[in-house]
Amino acid sequence: MTAPSEGTPPPTAAARRAEPPAEDRAPVDAAAAPAPEVAEPDGPAAADAADDTAETAEGTTGAADDAAEGAAAGAEGTEKAGEVSEAEAELAAQRDLRARIEQRKAEKAGPIEAGAKLSGTAADLLAAVRAVESGEKSGTTFFDSPPRSGGETSTGAAPRRPAPVPAEPVRPRAPEPAGAPAAAPETVTAVRSVLAEGGAPEALAPQLADAFGERAADVLREDPWRLLSVPGVRPEQADGFARALLGAECGPGDERRTAALITWQLEHAALQGHTALESSVVRGALAERSVPDPEEALQQAIADGEVLVFQDGIEEEATDGEESGQAAVTLLLGLDRYALAEESLADGLARLAKTGADARWEAAEANELVRAVEASGLVAHTGGEAARAEPVVLAEAAGRLGLRAVVAVHSENGRRRLGPEAVTVVTVRGLLSGAEGPGRDGEGAFALDLLVVLDAPQLDVETAAMLVESMPDGSRLVLSGDPGVLGSAGAGRVFADVLAARVCPQIASRTPDVGPIGELVSGIGIGELSQVEAPGKEVVIVPVRDAGEAVHRTVQLVADSVPRAIGVPPEQTQVITVGHGGSAGTRALNAALKQRLNSGPGRFGGFDPGDRVAYAPALGRTLPGTVVSADADGLHIDCDGTPVVVPKERVESAVRHGWALTAHQAAGMRWPAAVVVLPGDAAQGLSRPWVYTAFSRGERHLSVVHGVDQALPRAVAEIPSQDRTTRLRTLLEGLLGTP
Repeated sequence: MTAPSEGTPPPTAAARRAEPPAEDRAPVDAAAAPAPEVAEPDGPAAADAADDTAETAEGTTGAADDAAEGAAAGAEGTEKAGEVSEAEAELAAQRDLRARIEQRKAEKAGPIEAGAKLSGTAADLLAAVRAVESGEKSGTTFFDSPPRSGGETSTGAAPRRPAPVPAEPVRPRAPEPAGAPAAAPETVTAVRSVLAEGGAPEALAPQLADAFGERAADVLREDPWRLLSVPGVRPEQADGFARALLGAECGPGDERRTAALITWQLEHAALQGHTALESSVVRGALAERSVPDPEEALQQAIADGEVLVFQDGIEEEATDGEESGQAAVTLLLGLDRYALAEESLADGLARLAKTGADARWEAAEANELVRAVEASGLVAHTGGEAARAEPVVLAEAAGRLGLRAVVAVHSENGRRRLGPEAVTVVTVRGLLSGAEGPGRDGEGAFALDLLVVLDAPQLDVETAAMLVESMPDGSRLVLSGDPGVLGSAGAGRVFADVLAARVCPQIASRTPDVGPIGELVSGIGIGELSQVEAPGKEVVIVPVRDAGEAVHRTVQLVADSVPRAIGVPPEQTQVITVGHGGSAGTRALNAALKQRLNSGPGRFGGFDPGDRVAYAPALGRTLPGTVVSADADGLHIDCDGTPVVVPKERVESAVRHGWALTAHQAAGMRWPAAVVVLPGDAAQGLSRPWVYTAFSRGERHLSVVHGVDQALPRAVAEIPSQDRTTRLRTLLEGLLGTP
């Protein structure tokens, strides 16, 4: 794409994409970090450390970068006396789900004696993989048990009774939630003392106290590598902390160290979207970090229940000297948190997909989507921004039939883009917590007949599992979204895996996104970056020579050019860039934009009234807002009409300036105007899904500050997707088979 001068339309898209691309996510590079020289942690702020770690490790700036924005975030606001917050209700729902999957875990296999060598299934799996890798056995020799039939579920639990017909009254939308009670001050003080003794940042004390409770200080003394449980802490820092506390007892082969490194590796992979990793990747990571016997360490971690082990057998074409149809057997490792949530999700989706036809839909005006919902309890719907209206119309039709229908979005921004509708619209978080929507029946299921989830690529596996677990028998679930955009900030690729498994009806919208922006983005979706006609300056390319000029021109566009030429004020223009760091990342751009648009002394943690901010109340969740005021309670923010109070001790980790966001933070949201910044050092972070997502965030106008030369068209044409390692597709195919 050759960048014309400002005011010139960019390079014409052809037809809309024929096949939607898979979501983007870079595979984990387990060997990215160097072998650790035990060093004292230098203690950057937790959120910044996590951000920088993610930018370095991922190669292309991705979900890890933005998930880390919320990883260090703690409690949200303060709790009014006598009220149950949305966050507390959501945590309760999560605890309920975790209890169910823990029970399922116990039922699936007998216990392995802690500290013993592997036995049973885990030992068989390891032996099988070693035999296949060495060529001693064919991959088909092992793992020959047939998959579960479509009529079975992995839980063996009795099916839930259908939800009762009467629905509870729709509940009013609650204010943005406050957080759970903080740890006792004396616990935090004790943890601070241990951190100071080990040379670690004392600012980590509240998070560690919250994580480990009143024994947090003792836990850290007994196992200093538990410091790695704090997002943003690197293994090198944990090694330095352990050396300071343990002295000569600290060694690279310490079982506590290897267990923490394995867990850290899998958690780090989850930030990049993976729900599991190949065992060879984890072994390689341990070797890179000077673990004396990675194989023994891995076996011990499996035996101790630190990680779960799974098989993944894939038929391969024969190569020279091999038998046709030989199976490539891969051993996957995962944390129970993600692995069991993925299994719970697969069971729930299978339950819905096997739901028979519902005669009540016969009276609805017939179209392709209606007929699909009539026939199946699970339907996938794909399309761009304009296509979001189709499942909403479906929900309205359900209401006219006397059915209980709810449309779920991920943010207030998503609710705004729907406009006034004759259907209940809730946020996913509000629905799960009970603060919004129809409530639940006596057995904990949603009191509804149809749930439509818009922007479904933003669903991570844990959130999706909680939603599906809550669907009553006989109900319908429609997952709707654009497969071309970046995926969730959390682990999993739920929507892409459901599409790839082909276990339910898939309805592709024929409604194109209109206008120059829609035409440009449609072309990007099929790998073409072509010139489009933009007579009203809907799309403008601004070429720049370096990062300094990129920052200057971005500020000029937001403050002057876009308001004057397009009529969109600065507060409705969103800047989008590749990463947080660098000379034209979000930090540099936000500093320049604040100086121009709302300069001030930063009286409260660097913020002033009127500042645009990005508030991260939880992992992978970004809420745009505006600072209203600050007092003894904390920083008061208006998040799309919802008042939020962030306690002052949480401001540094949970709030950033928000004139500029990354594409992952902006995914699922749109603004009247968007300015996408592509400085020269952003080239390695570009991919087709990234460009597709960033360029489609503007409703009326898109400016591209272009400094990457041919890297942009090359990314669109040649970097279509980088997969995550997940198990959902395989699980669904095993439960339901492939049509």
